[in-house]
Amino acid sequence: MKFKKALIINISEDKLDPIYWKKLDNLVENKISLPKDSPQIRKELSDADCILTGFKIDVGKKEIDAAPNLKYVSVLATAYGKIDTNHAKKKGIVVSNVPGYATESVAELVFAVILEKIRDISKAKKIGVSGDYSEVGLIATEIKDKVFGVIGLGKIGRRVAEIAKGFGADVRYWSKNRKKDLGKSGIKYQDVDKLISSADIISLHLAETSETKHFLNKKRIDTIKPGSLIISTVPNEITDLVALENRLKTGDITFIMDHADELDPKDAKILSKYKNCIIYPPIGYISDEARIAKQEIFISNMQGFLSGRPQNVAS
Repeated sequence: MKFKKALIINISEDKLDPIYWKKLDNLVENKISLPKDSPQIRKELSDADCILTGFKIDVGKKEIDAAPNLKYVSVLATAYGKIDTNHAKKKGIVVSNVPGYATESVAELVFAVILEKIRDISKAKKIGVSGDYSEVGLIATEIKDKVFGVIGLGKIGRRVAEIAKGFGADVRYWSKNRKKDLGKSGIKYQDVDKLISSADIISLHLAETSETKHFLNKKRIDTIKPGSLIISTVPNEITDLVALENRLKTGDITFIMDHADELDPKDAKILSKYKNCIIYPPIGYISDEARIAKQEIFISNMQGFLSGRPQNVAS
C-alpha cells in the first residue's frame, strides 16, 4: 500500500540522506515538494492524502480543510506545535512526529555548554593558545551539590536529570504530569515556581504548544535566583524574550540558548548585546547518531501508518 500523493513542505533535498529519499519513494506514488512560502501549496493540497513537513510549518484548520483526501500528516521534527492536532483528530487524520531521536545528543549538549561556562573553558583555551599557561584570572565552580532544576521530564529532560544526578547535583524536576516511576532515583518533584526561584541551574525541556508559550514569563524570570544559569534547548516561544532582556540587564543571571536560527533577527540583535546571554546555533541535534535516528523514525512512521499500525501519534 502507498500514499497516492504526498505534499512535501519545506523538506529540502539535504534533510534526508539519499537512501531515505529512496525509501520514501517506495511509499508514495507521487510526491510534490514545495518551499514553505510557495503559492502552489493550496492548489496541491486539493488532492493530497499525505503531508510531510519540516520544522515549524503551519498545518492548521485552513490547510487541513483544503485537503479533503488527507489522511496522514508527518513532521520531520519532534515539535509539532504548528499542527492543529485537534482539528486533524476530528477529521480522522493521523499526525506523527519524530520523538526521542536526539535525546542523547541534546542531553550531552546541555552539559557541554554548562561546563564550558562554569569552568571558563573558552577563556582558558584562548589563553593557552596564546602561549600563556597560567591559571590566574580563571574562575570555576562545580555541578556537584548545586540545585539542578529540570523543567519538563520527557525523554530529554529525564536523561538530563539522570546525568545531573551522576554529577552529584541535587536534582529536582517539574513536569505537567508528575512521574511515578522515579522510585529511589533521588530525582525529586517540586512545584515549578518554587523550583525556578531556588535552582542554581535550570534546564528547559518543554514542547512548544499553546499552553507552553511564554511558560518562562516575566513573573518567573524575575524570581530566578541571582547567579543562576538557565539553559534553553527548546523553541524560543517558551520564553518571554522581552522579560528575559530586562532581567539580563541586571547582569545577575546567565541564559544559554541553541535555537538562534529561529530567533527574529531583531530579537537576536537585542539579546546578543548581553555577555550573559550566550547564543549557539542549533547544534543540539546534529550528531551523526541523531541524524540517522531521525530519518529512521520518520520513514518508520509512514510505514507504520500504511500497514495499519500508526506510531508516534501526536496529540
